[in-house]
Amino acid sequence: MIGRLIDGVPARGLILLGLLMVAALVAPLFASDYILTVLILIFYFAYIGQAWNIMMGFAGQLSLGHALYVGLGAYTAASLYVHFGIGPWLGLLVAVPIAVAAGAFIGFLAFRFRVGGVYFAILTIAVAEFARVGFDHLSWTAGSSGLFLPVKQYATNDLWSLRGRPVMFYYLLLAATALAFVGCRALLKSRMGYFWLAIREDEEAARSAGIDTFRYKMIAVMISAGMTSFAGVVYAFYYNNLFPEQVFHISRSIEMILAPIVGGIGTLFGPVLGAFLLTGMAETLTGTLAALGVDIPGAKQVFYGICLLAVIVALPDGVWPWVARRLGLTERNK
Repeated sequence: MIGRLIDGVPARGLILLGLLMVAALVAPLFASDYILTVLILIFYFAYIGQAWNIMMGFAGQLSLGHALYVGLGAYTAASLYVHFGIGPWLGLLVAVPIAVAAGAFIGFLAFRFRVGGVYFAILTIAVAEFARVGFDHLSWTAGSSGLFLPVKQYATNDLWSLRGRPVMFYYLLLAATALAFVGCRALLKSRMGYFWLAIREDEEAARSAGIDTFRYKMIAVMISAGMTSFAGVVYAFYYNNLFPEQVFHISRSIEMILAPIVGGIGTLFGPVLGAFLLTGMAETLTGTLAALGVDIPGAKQVFYGICLLAVIVALPDGVWPWVARRLGLTERNK
C-alpha cells in the first residue's frame, strides 16, 4: 500500500525519491560555492516549472508570458522593502494578491470571450510586454535605472528578512519545490484536478458534461500566478537588483517553461527532472566555455534550442515518462 502512495510508484520508486531528498539536504555540506549557485538555479526553475505546469500541464492553457508574475512578485516585495522597510514575508501578502489579480484579469479577458490556444498565449505575451514597458517608465520602482536592495554582510542568516548567505536561499527553494510537488499532487488528485484534465483533453466535451470550464480555468491561472509570484520575491532578495528588461522579457518566460516541456508536461516529476537536466547541463557548458576562454554569444540559448528539438523529436512526452518506464515506475497522469 505504501508503495502506491505517489502516482502508482512502486516501493523502489519511493526509496529512490527518499534517497534523492536526502542527497539534496546534505548537498550544501559538500558543494562548492559555484555548485551551490547552480543548485539554487535548478530549484528555482523546478519550482516555477511546477507552477506553470498547473496552467499548461493540468488545465491545458498555454502561457508564454509567465515572467509577468515573477516580475510583479519581485517588484512589489522589493519596493515595499526599499521604501517602507516592510519585510519580504509581509510583502508576499501583497505580492501574491497582485499577481493573482493579474492572472484573473488575463483569464477573464481570454476565457469570457473564448480566446484560447495560440491566441491566449499571445495575450499573455502582450500583458507581460505591457508590464515591461510600464515598469521601465515607473519612477517609484526606479524605472530602467534598476531597483537595488540594500546589501549587508551577515554573519548569520536572517530568514525573516531574506538576508543571508546562498545556502539559506538553497534550502528555502528546496522546501518550496518539495511543497509545490506535494501541493500539485494534491490538486491533481482532487475533484478539480480531474476537471482540469477533462478540460485539457477536450474542453467542449468537458463543457457538455456539465463542467464549469470558465471557473476551473480561472482557478488554474490564479493558482499558477500566485505560486509564481513567490519565486519573484525570492529572486528579488537573492539577486538584490531588478531591471524591467531582465525580469519581464519574453526570453525569461521561455526559459521558465523549458524545464516542464523537456521533463514532461502534465507530470509531477517532469518539471523537476527537466530543471536538473537543462540548468545543470547549460551551466556546465557555460563554465566550460569560460574556462577555455571561449566567448560564444547566445551559446546557452542555442543549447536550449537543441535540447528542446531533440526532446520533441525523440521523446515527445518528455524525459520523465521515458525514465519512469525504464525504471519500472508508473505514472498515470501524463
